[in-house]
Amino acid sequence: MGAMFRSEEMVLSQLFIQPEASYYAISELGETGCVQFRDLNENVNAFQRKFVNEVRRCDEMERKLRYIEAEVRKDDVNIPDVSELPKAPNPREIIDLEAHLEKTEGDIKELSESAVNLKSNYLELTELKHVLEKTQAFFNEQDEANGLSDSVHKSLIPTEDHTASIRGRLGFVAGVINRERVPAFERMLWRISRGNVFLRQAEIEKPMEDPATGIEYHKTVFAAFFQGEQLKTRIKKVCAGFHASLYPCPNTLTERNDMLKGVRTRLEDLNLVLNQTRDHRQRVLVSVAKELQNWSIMVSKMKAIYHTLNFFNMDVTKKCLIGECWVPNNDITVVQKALADGSSACGSSIPSFLNVINTNEDPPTFNRTNKFTRGFQNLIDSYGVASYREANPALYTIITFPFLFAVMFGDCGHAVIMFLFGLWLVLAEKKIGAQKNKSEIFSIFFEGRYIILLMGIFSFYTGLMYNDIFSKSMNIFGSRWYVNMTTTQLEHETGDIEFLPKANYKGTPYVVGIDPVWQAAKNKIIFLNSLKMKMSIILGVAHMIFGVVCSTFNFIHFKRYYSIILEFIPQLLLLLFLFLYMVIMMFMKWAWYTAENDGWANGPNDPVNKHGSSCAPSVLIYFINMMLMSKSDANKGCDVYMYEGQQSIQYVLVFGALICIPVMLLGKPLYTMVQRKKQKKAEPVHPQINKTNGDVNLGLELEDVSESNRQELAEAAASAHHEKEEEEEPISEIFIHSAIHTIEYTLSTISHTASYLRLWALSLAHAQLSEVLWSMLFSKLALKMGGPVGVVMIFLVFGAWALFTVAILVLMEGLSAFLHTLRLHWVEFMSKFYAGVGYVFQPFSFKRILQEEEEAT
Repeated sequence: MGAMFRSEEMVLSQLFIQPEASYYAISELGETGCVQFRDLNENVNAFQRKFVNEVRRCDEMERKLRYIEAEVRKDDVNIPDVSELPKAPNPREIIDLEAHLEKTEGDIKELSESAVNLKSNYLELTELKHVLEKTQAFFNEQDEANGLSDSVHKSLIPTEDHTASIRGRLGFVAGVINRERVPAFERMLWRISRGNVFLRQAEIEKPMEDPATGIEYHKTVFAAFFQGEQLKTRIKKVCAGFHASLYPCPNTLTERNDMLKGVRTRLEDLNLVLNQTRDHRQRVLVSVAKELQNWSIMVSKMKAIYHTLNFFNMDVTKKCLIGECWVPNNDITVVQKALADGSSACGSSIPSFLNVINTNEDPPTFNRTNKFTRGFQNLIDSYGVASYREANPALYTIITFPFLFAVMFGDCGHAVIMFLFGLWLVLAEKKIGAQKNKSEIFSIFFEGRYIILLMGIFSFYTGLMYNDIFSKSMNIFGSRWYVNMTTTQLEHETGDIEFLPKANYKGTPYVVGIDPVWQAAKNKIIFLNSLKMKMSIILGVAHMIFGVVCSTFNFIHFKRYYSIILEFIPQLLLLLFLFLYMVIMMFMKWAWYTAENDGWANGPNDPVNKHGSSCAPSVLIYFINMMLMSKSDANKGCDVYMYEGQQSIQYVLVFGALICIPVMLLGKPLYTMVQRKKQKKAEPVHPQINKTNGDVNLGLELEDVSESNRQELAEAAASAHHEKEEEEEPISEIFIHSAIHTIEYTLSTISHTASYLRLWALSLAHAQLSEVLWSMLFSKLALKMGGPVGVVMIFLVFGAWALFTVAILVLMEGLSAFLHTLRLHWVEFMSKFYAGVGYVFQPFSFKRILQEEEEAT
């Protein structure tokens, strides 16, 4: 957990790598995943970089792999996952891999083309078979309909020895067309022939498969009868326009039967060849599928290596590659070992080395996380990545987030459902994590599985405190109230009994949580409203004070000690003087005004004890009158204030809070002005450099100054000149920023405190919705029926109740409470100390690259 308190220290390093060892060294660094490289060739065109040809080779191999994978998936061949990720291939293996991929692609293309040709021939023969079968029916139907004898048929339909040009003879063309084009085809034939074409058609029952795409579609056999060569030419043009396939069809029955017999024989032979080709293709694809994942991973790693090498510069001698990278300080030894392993892998005698350089740039933010803390860190990073070395709110969020959620979601029954779901995600995380193609919503739940688990645990605790389980209470320790009624009377009067402290309270509190007797009270809502509202204010003030205290962690770390006095102390005092005082008054009211002191001496306006519950003041009215500096009112016979000198102390607190505002407003700007004046007075007289020859003039003769001193003076002058060039923030802008921050903080103390009332509102709404669901389904419906009908109704109603409970009270209400908790952390808590203007550390990691590629697909 210590690593989450603050982001890790980062250093900017230079890598000096020999060209022959560069590939191996970057490969080792990609396996470790602890280096973020900087692009030193931002102004260089992508096509002019040193390793652009290697990247293109990798792109070509990726194209081949995509084609191979598409063919494998088209045949529904299973692609097994790799048990262990292979390393990037060395340059010698790259040539073999490239040749193997090219050969595999060629073999699959050859098999695919052969299969397409065979399928095309098979499709044509199948269509011809249907044409021969269907046209026979056309001729028979036509003859039977017209009562034509065989001699008349022969006189109308020409044989092969007679052409259609003979006067009085009919010609015909037969073919196959897509079923959806038949109506338009028929209309077009009617128009071009003016009704002189007789068209017969019959649908093919089984769908045809396109040889190239594999898409199935339905076709129809047609035969168009006509007279004259001119009309025949027009019909063929229409068939070509509608992409209809025309097939030769003999005129005589004998010839058609002989041709059909031959076609069927050829189909059987072709079907045998197709099966053999399909089996051979299946064997090839199965063998390829076993290595496909390994090849894809190796090519991805290889491409990432060459892409990273394009970030490097070549030195003047072209014997060394120079790169810059951000490295966590704790991982420098890991990087050095990776460089050494890369040099030894290629057998280089010249070692690669790392050199740490100083820089004024802001390093990236790196918070080292594990599977438990990663979800909480993602919540914070969604708002904004922490500035470098800034206090990390994720550490505290591990506890405060599920607790504030539980305050709004407190119900033991709903908590158990959420806990079991989170527990299942945690126990099955390896199995679920290995699954691919998870839905986006389920992936979000899975990434936050530990958050869900903790929210369920904390919600069970708050449910015990509220004594609430599916809108019912548990009487574990026995009630601390007494009611002068029998059990039967109490059951009939539930919800109509008003509990008064003096009349019904025994004087000893319930052991843990809320007394279960409030389930039967008429004033239950009034009691819970008061309790939960005050509790939300107490938790909110404590949470905000802790946020202000966290700001000191940043002030001390960045050595801004003046901010502790000028920012932290006035901000904290403003909260303490106003809102912590209000919280203290709540505890004082609970402790001093009890039901044991209730009673009246001579009427309702003459209490026996002024610390009875009837004299309990309103803390909210006290607070409003305190801010308005007006006098409070009290009931007759009761004290106006809770203790002596309360009004004077409240005046002091209000004036103290008002004094904090000008301190926050003017403190930092005035301190900055004073510091700048001191710096100007303390600045030494810098040496002046003669612009003509660069000599240093201190009123001394040049021969009196040694060469080393002269260089030191020149460096000091250059440094001073550089500092003067840096623009200082104008004091007016400092005043404006200070005014904005002061106004924002002062107003937010009020608005943020009121914002925590959502803890009360959502908790009350959740409890009431659960109670309404129970009463509407069970109390008023199922439980009022007796006998077998009642049993069946309870069974049915329980299913509906369980469905609504999970869908509405667990999912919808849980999501609502989650979002409100997220807002309380992002706005009310983190705004007190968190800037969140950094940028995340994105190391060069093969694991991360492969995950991104998998998510993209």
